[in-house]
Amino acid sequence: MDQVVRVGVGVVLIHDNKILLGERIGAHGEHTWATPGGHLEYGEDIEACAIREVHEETGLDVVNVEKLGFTNDYFADEQKHYVTLFVMARCDTHDAEVREPNKCKQWQWFSLDELPQPLFLPLVNFLEENSTLYQG
Repeated sequence: MDQVVRVGVGVVLIHDNKILLGERIGAHGEHTWATPGGHLEYGEDIEACAIREVHEETGLDVVNVEKLGFTNDYFADEQKHYVTLFVMARCDTHDAEVREPNKCKQWQWFSLDELPQPLFLPLVNFLEENSTLYQG
């Protein structure tokens, strides 16, 4: 077992009081809903990672990346450990495309008080730790 802690970046995009979430497919977090995001690469700025990952996954171009917080996420079943850095960003267009069909089944905008289930573990942890931020 590779006992390494990885760093993920989750990008919160809000439009008309809705959040963009994608249904994950593949081994890690399969069939859960998550924000766009991915692995922070060696030497990469967090903001640059957020911009790159959102574009790679959705085709959307984001600006005004702001730090929100982080979570400590241990996936017991998969024996994976992540620290996930959450940021918020703005985009001018809102038609997200599935650009990585091997990783994401679909993108949808959800009302903050009607989120789909199940959510990806880092998002669950973030919402629990920041519940006052997201109460309709």
